[in-house]
Formats: sequence, C-alpha cells, structure tokens
Amino acid sequence: MFLGRILRTNMMTNQVISQESKLHHICEQILALDSSVRFAGFINNMGLIIAYRYRDDLNPLLKTKECEISFIDTVLRMRIRKDMEPRLGKVIYSLTLYEKVKRATILRNNEEDPILIVSFDNNNRNVGIDHESLILFEILPLLSY
Repeated sequence: MFLGRILRTNMMTNQVISQESKLHHICEQILALDSSVRFAGFINNMGLIIAYRYRDDLNPLLKTKECEISFIDTVLRMRIRKDMEPRLGKVIYSLTLYEKVKRATILRNNEEDPILIVSFDNNNRNVGIDHESLILFEILPLLSY
C-alpha cells in the first residue's frame, strides 16, 4: 500500500516535471523563431508563471512583481473575452500593441491548458516583421504539436 502511494506520487511528479520541461522547450523554440521575440512564457489560469524564457541579450521592461500583476491582469482580460465566445467564437489569441513592446496572449485547446504569453520588440529595427503571421503559422502549430 505504501509503495503504491510512493509510485503514484513519483509518477505524478514526473508528469509535472515532464510538462514543465516541455513548456520550457516550447519557449526556447519560440525564441528561436525570430530575433524580435523578447519573451515566451506559460501561465496558469491564476496568472502564475509555469515556464518562461527571455531572449539572451534582453533587459526586461518589467520587474518580477510587475510581471506577476501583468499576468494576473491578462488572465482576467481573457476571462472577460470568453463571455463573448458564444456569439463571436473561441478566442485564439489577443495582440496588444504598447509603445515599447507588442504582447500576444495565446490560448490553447482547453481551459486547463496554460496560457502562452509572447512579447515582441516594437521598434524600428523590426519594420517589416509580421508578428501576426509568426503567431498563426509558426507559434500556433508549435502549440498543437
């Protein structure tokens, strides 16, 4: 009986570690897609970060506490958008343009799946970068794989 509990606990721990390492790997793949990608991270439905990666040469715009508040705000906004789903259809992603950065919030297949946040540079060196195509044809296929 005790051994069975230990084995179940180890299996659950391995599944969590496995999922976390998969999410980290996806973050790394997203960063490799384009030099304009600043950040890729997964948050749970409470806004807590599960896995993330910053671009190597990056100085983050937000401090840790500000990121936490921003992610909680993101979850709240996505919940509000879900109210319109019966009329407009399922939310796939949301793209917000700030003066210093673009940020995409990408939903996965079901509500239990983590939410993906990707931020992009928003400056003159990336003129011509089509972030919407990058999301639709590169990032979404990564998530469905």
